[in-house]
Amino acid sequence: MSRLHVLDHTSQGPDPKGPTSTAEVVLKGVSGVGGCVQGLYVHVPFCVHRCHYCDFFTIAGRDQDREAYVVRLLDEAAAVLPRLPVGIETVFIGGGTPTHLPEDSLAALLEGLSSLLTEGGHSVREWTVEANPDTVTRSVAAVLARGGVNRVSLGAQSFEVAALAALERRHNPASVPIAMDHLRAVGIEDLSLDLIFGVPGQADPLPAWRRDLAAAVSLQPSHLSCYGLTYEAGTPLRRRLDTGRVERVDQSIEADQYQETITRLGDAGFEQYEISNWAQPGRRCLHNEAYWLNRNWWPLGPSASGHVNGTRWRNVPRLGPWLAGSGLSAIDTVERLDADGQAGELLMLGLRRLDGVPNAVVELACQTPERGEGRLEAIERHIHGGLLIWTDGSLRLTARGLLLADGVIGDLL
Repeated sequence: MSRLHVLDHTSQGPDPKGPTSTAEVVLKGVSGVGGCVQGLYVHVPFCVHRCHYCDFFTIAGRDQDREAYVVRLLDEAAAVLPRLPVGIETVFIGGGTPTHLPEDSLAALLEGLSSLLTEGGHSVREWTVEANPDTVTRSVAAVLARGGVNRVSLGAQSFEVAALAALERRHNPASVPIAMDHLRAVGIEDLSLDLIFGVPGQADPLPAWRRDLAAAVSLQPSHLSCYGLTYEAGTPLRRRLDTGRVERVDQSIEADQYQETITRLGDAGFEQYEISNWAQPGRRCLHNEAYWLNRNWWPLGPSASGHVNGTRWRNVPRLGPWLAGSGLSAIDTVERLDADGQAGELLMLGLRRLDGVPNAVVELACQTPERGEGRLEAIERHIHGGLLIWTDGSLRLTARGLLLADGVIGDLL
């Protein structure tokens, strides 16, 4: 299983036309196209501590730059948002730890973005902020509520002290219910918890994971994201794995943990709507659904990635150069997908959803001259192997296919 926010931080091929011109070209291309960009992703890189499994663009020890970051971010937003057609429905502020910003800077960020969006005529339905549990005080919760935030995603990861230590997470498990109480007290009811299974070093990993699930369900969140721990290249955790200082959890145990997640959360009334995501009925994350539906979103902040009509790009992933800029962010990398590449992406992203991929999309992907025939053969092979199934006019992963999703999706790309 792969993590949720890879689209926000994926590095892609070199930009042949230069950094700033690419952002300008994309922006000019969407002007005048109503409803073309549905989401806004804002990246806040600051953290108190960088966890050893994290491969996102995060920075610890640069707190002195937080106020300058907000000033620059609003400058970038002011160069973009007035030129986007009306249609932004979701805002997602991720990181890093957005709630590690000073309260006055956090308030300025939320108020500035809200003002620009309102002036542009956008009607935001869902405004999400990621937070570490121990950063959510009563006053921070109040800042979020005043700023229009109506959804908070808390990085709980585990309720087991030993598992948190293995992940290099520094919060106390008791801070999770406290943070949720603070958020509910100011009227923020859409609360999501992130959990990680496959944590190395646990004597009884399956019982420990059952306790994590039980603890999470008891807090009555509206949403849960449950990921298998990944050993991303270049991270300290991966280096420890490669040098034998960490031993990966056996795949069969991780599969049992994932199956336990499906069973227990289903019994608790949660709907699994994506490989790693569960929600109470009607409480899906709209912003992340836009990713899986391959809709368009604009990125703000260093290392933030965006997508508009088959073009994907990433803002420069270095704080200094980004801070030194003005207006549109410099671009680090860009990829322009042809028709075949876009068809492959629709399959890849759509199969992550439990709703599956409509027949018309599958037919389109199987008719491209480059890889269409190979995709059709792979689909038929995985149907015969019991990993894919046609139901209600859509191609979906079976229960067994969910366990082997990476391989199936890789074949279709």
